[in-house]
Amino acid sequence: MDLFDVYPLQPVKIVRGQGSWVWNDRGDRYLDMYGGHAVISIGHSHPHWVDRIENQLRQLAFYSNSVELPLQQELAKMLGEMSGLPDYHLFLCNSGAEANENALKLASFYNRRRKVLAFEKGFHGRTSLAVSVTDNPAIVAPVNQGHEVVFAPFNDVEALNSLFKEHEFTAVIVEGIQGVGGIRIAETEFLQALRRHCDQSDTVLIGDSVQCGYGRSGRFFSHDFSGIQADIYTVAKGMGNGFPIGGVLIGPQFQAKHGMLGTTFGGNPLACAAALGVLEVMEKENLIEHVAQTGAYLMEELGRMPELQNLRGRGLMIGFDVPESHKNLKKVLLEKEKVFTGEAKGGVIRLLPALNVSREEADVFLEKLQNALKSC
Repeated sequence: MDLFDVYPLQPVKIVRGQGSWVWNDRGDRYLDMYGGHAVISIGHSHPHWVDRIENQLRQLAFYSNSVELPLQQELAKMLGEMSGLPDYHLFLCNSGAEANENALKLASFYNRRRKVLAFEKGFHGRTSLAVSVTDNPAIVAPVNQGHEVVFAPFNDVEALNSLFKEHEFTAVIVEGIQGVGGIRIAETEFLQALRRHCDQSDTVLIGDSVQCGYGRSGRFFSHDFSGIQADIYTVAKGMGNGFPIGGVLIGPQFQAKHGMLGTTFGGNPLACAAALGVLEVMEKENLIEHVAQTGAYLMEELGRMPELQNLRGRGLMIGFDVPESHKNLKKVLLEKEKVFTGEAKGGVIRLLPALNVSREEADVFLEKLQNALKSC
């Protein structure tokens, strides 16, 4: 048996990681400015995170959700405090797609409606309902096309005004910063209009924070910049620093009923230990403030490079376009400068490093980027 060919693979075999650096099987060192799609939140193999998982593994790796698991309560309490949502409830699952599936399902249980409002270039996962609200027909199979979904232009308040007059929605799902869509920031006026329409129509506002949440923007949720609060938040990627875990943060207006949601592996002791390790490091190392400062520094320095076009982002979620003359920039960065970056459609370069990437490492990246720009 071989592997199903799912992704175009970079010709690099990564075997070890530490902090913001990874090594291949030949001992070459690479600066990781992508963190495996924003997953690496506190750096590769952070010692506290490793200890948390190792200690838990010696006690209890797994038991089902049919018994009380104290680590789940511990995680919920700490996540509520750090996110500023102590009165919300937590449902634990395994991934961002699963978090969005359950958020949309919960919304429909709440107001008994079917139709969902989503946005152009949005990405919410690859499972059935999550992929149906993702704006990418190439990954939507016929079996996923039966859901009632309306796609609206992103950041278009007038379009919202018309759509809420024409339709009755169960939920609106929106990223505070679109990641796969090319680092597109949801404008304050747009999110505030969404909140207003949802309040007026009893529509559930879901803040997809799978990639743009967990401190990556310099706030716990990137939606926080607009001053609004979603009814439900979904989180995953940076939540476990590479250990699979996702969560749905559910507002106090939603009433739980047995059988409404469920999971076998979600919230298992190892996953909770990993997630607690992440939050403890974020708190101890004051990483959200560090993200804001380091992100501002990178934006300022990147803004001095005339080759980079349409620079945008918040915190350590940064994107820029490159002209046709530099279309091989990502490849040059990887092969010549030993730097991992991300890419989105249209030649957008995405930077999603660990939240604790240092100023010195940021300077290393800037130097390597300058070298790569000259080599293109």
